Amino acid sequence: MASAPFTIHIPQEKLDDVWERVRTFPWPDAKVDSGWKLGPDPDWLRDFCRYWIEEYDWRAVERRLNALCHYKADAAGLMLHFVHMRSPRVDARPLLLLHGWPGSFIEFLEVFGPLSDPAAHGAPNAPAFHVVAPSLPGYAFSGKPSGPIGPRTMGRHIAALMSDVLGYRDYIAQGGDWGSVICGWIGHDNPDICRAVHLNMFGVRPSQEREGGGIEPIPPKTEEEQAWRRKGERWQTKEGGYFHIQATKPETLSYAMQDSPVGIAAWIGEKFRTWIDGQQESLDRVIGRERLLTNLLMYIFNDAFGTASWTYHGYLRDGDSAFPLGGRVNQPVGIANFPREIIPFPPRAYVEKAYNVVQWTNMERGGHFPAMEVPNLLLREIRDFSGRLT
Repeated sequence: MASAPFTIHIPQEKLDDVWERVRTFPWPDAKVDSGWKLGPDPDWLRDFCRYWIEEYDWRAVERRLNALCHYKADAAGLMLHFVHMRSPRVDARPLLLLHGWPGSFIEFLEVFGPLSDPAAHGAPNAPAFHVVAPSLPGYAFSGKPSGPIGPRTMGRHIAALMSDVLGYRDYIAQGGDWGSVICGWIGHDNPDICRAVHLNMFGVRPSQEREGGGIEPIPPKTEEEQAWRRKGERWQTKEGGYFHIQATKPETLSYAMQDSPVGIAAWIGEKFRTWIDGQQESLDRVIGRERLLTNLLMYIFNDAFGTASWTYHGYLRDGDSAFPLGGRVNQPVGIANFPREIIPFPPRAYVEKAYNVVQWTNMERGGHFPAMEVPNLLLREIRDFSGRLT
């Protein structure tokens, strides 16, 4: 199988249509002055859309994105878009970087260069990597599956990209959000080609037999594990509405968002604001309006909002939350435990039931989007983990 170079070019008529929808959005008369408590801050959203129309320059961003090495390839029957930054170093290791929702390959813009060519970025003695960052199936410029698929199936396509298309058979898989779940499944299902796994969010859980048949995730048992469970339940009650909607009625949401770029900005922008490290005081400062809008446009330009939402339905339908009975990732696993991760890691003893943890780092700051929030910390963590591998 072969990959083909890909150049991002959004037709002008598409740009004009999206910008016009933002410009003519029928803003509601009623405004609840509640900041971010009930959703996106209405003043922030209006000003963000003003920036979108008046200041943001997509063509300039498009030129910068095209300075990266983009490709498309058929991977086990599905066309995947991916960034492939090959290192000039002969000792470079393949490194798979996987995003989740509501992210994209845009998350990794600041780490592509330092990972693939550390000498050019002031770290000549740091390890080097051949970096591969796909757009998940149904996201951004990747092909859309015929219906919802879960993370394990996504992992089969991505593993085929790494081994069958690119010829990498000894790579490190790193991910957060859905990327962490996909990496867990890639490590579990492909121990012969996936050398190691690095996670910055807890993904696939260990399993046990369910009374009456089947399997289920092993429940928390110690007091520390129970406290982790209660924390997760509180978060689900307060912040998990999006998950339930996208898992149960993704098509309803897809229709609602199809003709509303402002609606997508509200839905995704609020998640970025809520999920970054609370120690940081501003979404605009931490993520930046240009990066946030560029990421949003990955869902808008190719009508990918709906197909990306399918991931949640596939996850629950396919039972992708737990490994098969006795299943475990036995390759070396690294854990980057960021303090404001929305789905925090349970105690290490619980994690080790499903993963061979050889490195556990309690990070000093950072939330759900570490490659954007604290890229230098994530970069250091990946380099340290690589150094543990022989």
